Amino acid sequence: MTEALYERDGKAIGSLQKLRFFPLAVAGGKGATLIEESGRELIDFSGAWGAASLGYGHPAIVEAVSRAVANPAGASILSASNEPAVALAEKLLASFPGKGTHKIWFGHSGSDANEAVSRAVMEATGRTGLVSFTGAYHGCTIGSMAFSGHTVQAGAAKAEGLLQLPYPDPYRPYRDDPSGDAVLKLFRAKLREAEPKSFAAAFIEPILSDGGVIVPPEGFLQKFAALCREHDILVVCDEVKVGLGRSGKLHCFEHEGFVPDILVLGKGLGGGLPLSAVIAPKRILDCASAFAMQTLQGNPICAAAGLAVLDTIEKEGLSDAAGQKGQVLHRKLLQLADKHALIGDVRGRGLACGVELVKQGGSRVPVKRETAKLIYRAYELGLVLYYVGMSGNVLEITPPLTITEDEIDRAINILDQAFADISNGLVPDSITEGFAAW
Repeated sequence: MTEALYERDGKAIGSLQKLRFFPLAVAGGKGATLIEESGRELIDFSGAWGAASLGYGHPAIVEAVSRAVANPAGASILSASNEPAVALAEKLLASFPGKGTHKIWFGHSGSDANEAVSRAVMEATGRTGLVSFTGAYHGCTIGSMAFSGHTVQAGAAKAEGLLQLPYPDPYRPYRDDPSGDAVLKLFRAKLREAEPKSFAAAFIEPILSDGGVIVPPEGFLQKFAALCREHDILVVCDEVKVGLGRSGKLHCFEHEGFVPDILVLGKGLGGGLPLSAVIAPKRILDCASAFAMQTLQGNPICAAAGLAVLDTIEKEGLSDAAGQKGQVLHRKLLQLADKHALIGDVRGRGLACGVELVKQGGSRVPVKRETAKLIYRAYELGLVLYYVGMSGNVLEITPPLTITEDEIDRAINILDQAFADISNGLVPDSITEGFAAW
């Protein structure tokens, strides 16, 4: 008898790079559907954590990558230019306000991109301090973990001079202030205490993704950015998970009434291939040569995929479509909240939605076990989604931008059934053994 794929995986691949919530073993995919080894089809409400921006097997990516593989223009931009990478850089720059002021850095993931930014801003400004938020997950390299604030990285060494602020959460407001002004007041106080010109940059997420899919109060990020600029602190917007059309606009910061100094992109940019990008002022990205380099950066095959993603978002109107489908999704999730007392809050923008699960009775006490059981049961019923949050109790919904409203309807029905099964005691605690995740 042939050994199952998931069993082979367990024997051959180390746990250091695994974050498993249920025994999903993928053999293929089409659109917003994943196909297991058995042939069973599942709706993918995660989109591979947002990386599968166009879903699976989109013709534009298939054509672009096939063409690039057949006649590869080298392997990187390290010591030679190549057309796909340069064209992608030009297209990204054209999407960002401020013509002629910025350049591009290419990487493989949000982790290496955020680390490169942190190093470059310190090198260019001569300042060593960084500002970030509790709950932020900026990556899993030593450098990016040094200024992240998620509980799963509590043991990681933090950057010297790091200032971490509470992220303004309207559902769990800091000092009972849902406006976020209390956080700004704290920031002002910390700036007065610090040495002048000590902070190089502030890293923000326009939606706190892994920290719980938290949308900040209206106007907060605009005020925060203005305060940073009063002190010549560069504003770095990490849109690795929520950028490139997912929020209903091409760039998520466009909802917030400000333009960051530096924009970090990843995940969906490659449409499933390893690709990240930094858009930053020339004085930052030209501050040194061979300073933040990796051999395969600007790989022409990945860059070709990136171009296909951007072209498809534009041609198929996927940003606007994400906003419209996101409204449908949000409304249906609120209907679920009316039926199921486990749901404490529904939030998000576009096709980046969070559903926070809490103890029944209105206490807002996080329930991690029920959350883990719920997504496992949803998987059994034919739906893939994962959980995030500082307490592991927030369902994160980031499907491919190409998901249809019919697929959203079917996914919601599955979630409805999963919630009912949990409430009716039909899902044993033991089901999640070995799948603690984070």
